[in-house]
Amino acid sequence: MRILLSGGGTGGHIYPALALRKQILAKYPDAEFLYVGTQGGLESKIVPAEGVDFKTIQIQGIKRSFSLDNARTVYYMFDSIRKAKQIVRAFNPDVAIGTGGYVCAPVLYAASRLGVPSIIHEQNSVAGMTNKFLAPFMKKIAICFEDVRKDFKRYNDKVVFTGNPRAQEVANITAKADLSEYGLGKDKPTVLIFGGSRGALKINQTVKQAIPDFIQKDYQVLIATGDSYYQEFEEAFDDFNEWDNVRIVSYINNMPALFKTIDLVVSRSGATTMTELTALGTPSILIPSPNVTANHQEMNARSLVKHHGAEMILEDDLNVTDFVAAIDDLMANDQERDKIADNALKQGVPDAGDRLIQVIENLIK
Repeated sequence: MRILLSGGGTGGHIYPALALRKQILAKYPDAEFLYVGTQGGLESKIVPAEGVDFKTIQIQGIKRSFSLDNARTVYYMFDSIRKAKQIVRAFNPDVAIGTGGYVCAPVLYAASRLGVPSIIHEQNSVAGMTNKFLAPFMKKIAICFEDVRKDFKRYNDKVVFTGNPRAQEVANITAKADLSEYGLGKDKPTVLIFGGSRGALKINQTVKQAIPDFIQKDYQVLIATGDSYYQEFEEAFDDFNEWDNVRIVSYINNMPALFKTIDLVVSRSGATTMTELTALGTPSILIPSPNVTANHQEMNARSLVKHHGAEMILEDDLNVTDFVAAIDDLMANDQERDKIADNALKQGVPDAGDRLIQVIENLIK
């Protein structure tokens, strides 16, 4: 089995593809893979580090406002389709799978035009522009939220609910994090607060104001600021990281292990975070980013909130008083957290990888 993968720009597009690869290899050890991305994208660092063959094309996203850059994008698109066709012909895949990001547009389009059965995988509850463009040319459209089905209503016969392969990878994690590595107690109720891998300005501003409250609590708080905000926290407090129950770090490498360990997550609601929360059944307060395409993070969050699998605070409503109160309320109510956790787990898809593999098998047999 020869499989062409493409996806880039953010970890939310890259990690599902890599998770799927691992799950395919577990079933088909002789499977061969080629990943196509961009030279400057995050995928150019992550994918080769995983030992996956990697090739690049040059492409950039369309700007939604009028811009001369869009003319350059059109040129790149035609040129990248030409190069993608060369890559596809040389690799001769049995199937092509795109997990999102604008790099998928020329790659999956080229593969489909060359007769390769092609699949797009939409991780969010609102379809991205690239996947909407590709939908007519695909054999199958795999989705992770039922809410996104409406965005592909013209192609409903192609749509299949699989969930995110990252969920299956995360659900199989057994190891928990050691909180003592962060200078926190192993057995004390713990809240994890983060705003994505790069941090989030409004969340960090609110957390900074909340620290005098947090250090008085009977629970402990682990805060990941993102690299660009960490120094601001260092400079803001004379007793930085000397508190008994609050620790601040710039970045956390293994979030799922922490999700299995702590009692409450406060975070953005990107596709990867949502997948991990539901795969593990971790209670959460979600603060969607308003600065994303089609407001998809709020839609992601609402899809879980409506099943009482999370609570939500909109960024426009975020203030330190309500922020601390929301955390206090859940940390004081074990039964409510357990209920949210159970409902979140019900929305997870622990066999997502197997489902997507079944779609692939049906296409190429």
